[in-house]
Amino acid sequence: MIKDTVKQALQDLFPDPEPVVEEPVAQEADGEEAGDSKKKAKKKEEPRANGVLERDHAKYGCDLDVQLEPGELLATVMILDKASFFLESITGVDWIKEDQLEVVYDFSRYDFEICRVVIRTRTPRSTPLVPTISKIFPGANWHERETHDFFGIKFDGHPHLVPLLLPEDADFHPLLKDFKP
Repeated sequence: MIKDTVKQALQDLFPDPEPVVEEPVAQEADGEEAGDSKKKAKKKEEPRANGVLERDHAKYGCDLDVQLEPGELLATVMILDKASFFLESITGVDWIKEDQLEVVYDFSRYDFEICRVVIRTRTPRSTPLVPTISKIFPGANWHERETHDFFGIKFDGHPHLVPLLLPEDADFHPLLKDFKP
């Protein structure tokens, strides 16, 4: 099935995340966990270190969630293009405490009941630059312009990165968390 092929191609591209090691739970004298005995120890979520995470679609809204470096973006997008995925959307996230901006790409396919892939890449807030995917997915042109308008992320190689919704002379990005109107 092509869905497994894409997953395997993505997993082959990126190393697996480090395995999760659960911390031991302190036991009280009567054998119960320390603290509230009704609470179960929660498994920590796997850290994303350039990995591919398979997700429960009903819970997360996607089947694969990929965190990668900006330099790995084009190769990944080409895999999705060859596997007949289409681009749904591109948006940004401001991680102000980490001093980073994230670009989030949503891809889907028509021929599966549910098959959604989320690609995430982060860039420093001081120099927000990622490569354009508009040469692979021409519909990305408008999404990238909108993301540039609202977050200030520059898409390297974009054919016409001018304001789409903001005035042409706008020198602000209204969805940055430190934006003051």
